Amino acid sequence: MIPYDIDPTRLKSGENRLPCPACDRGAKDTALSVRLEPDNTIVWHCHRCEMAGSSRSRNDNAPTQTRVLVPSPVERRRGLSDYGRQLWAATAPISGPARDYLQARACQLPPYDSDLRCMPALKHPSGYIGPALVALITDTESGAPLSLHRTWIKPDGSKADAITPRLLLKDHPISGGVIRLWPDDAVTSGLGIAEGIETALSLAHGFTPVWACIDAGHLAKFPVLNGVRDLIIAADNDDAGRKAAAECARRWADHADVHVISADADGYDLNDEVRTWAN
Repeated sequence: MIPYDIDPTRLKSGENRLPCPACDRGAKDTALSVRLEPDNTIVWHCHRCEMAGSSRSRNDNAPTQTRVLVPSPVERRRGLSDYGRQLWAATAPISGPARDYLQARACQLPPYDSDLRCMPALKHPSGYIGPALVALITDTESGAPLSLHRTWIKPDGSKADAITPRLLLKDHPISGGVIRLWPDDAVTSGLGIAEGIETALSLAHGFTPVWACIDAGHLAKFPVLNGVRDLIIAADNDDAGRKAAAECARRWADHADVHVISADADGYDLNDEVRTWAN
């Protein structure tokens, strides 16, 4: 299967110029350079939006190469850009290096329909290419897509040797956002929250469903949700984490029908505690 609607049967050897399916400006658009190599590899690059990747074609017996997506410049917005939607559509449920990474960090694996997925090869702005976790950030209350959170990883449980292994999409506001590690229909009367993905998936060993709030600021402001009667908060072991958890707990506890539980590890980050226990 050739992504981006590139028809390999219409390509001539060498360079071809085509409309870019990501930033298409009509039938006369020639921004997309598609090169058919002698070994039948197809390599494409848009000179306008920088979308790029490669795959095998014309040879059903040849192994498929994983495409590498490159973001396009976007204006500041509320909601996913075309690139963000395209990247999210290219992700897959947790498997391979992503599964190995989470297991090495003693994390509970999320369900198949989680908003945490993966790509076996994703390009970092530094030029590094490697496996990555990709998380969809959605509005906590409406569920509308806002942005993507990417973590470049190694199967041994360490972060990739990229300059910054964790990145949000540029120019995508995430105010009020959350990562739904379990889907909405799994949230009945109780919910666990934490700042980061690994901490939330550590909490999931003892309680599910769990969501990740991205950072301390979002955890502190996590809104009271109708129908949630038990809130379990896993606080990060630092001043900002403890302060955020306490602020969230106080606000939720103001509602008489809500039970708030703190699940922080005494003197440790929860993921460090779980990893020690697992080993």
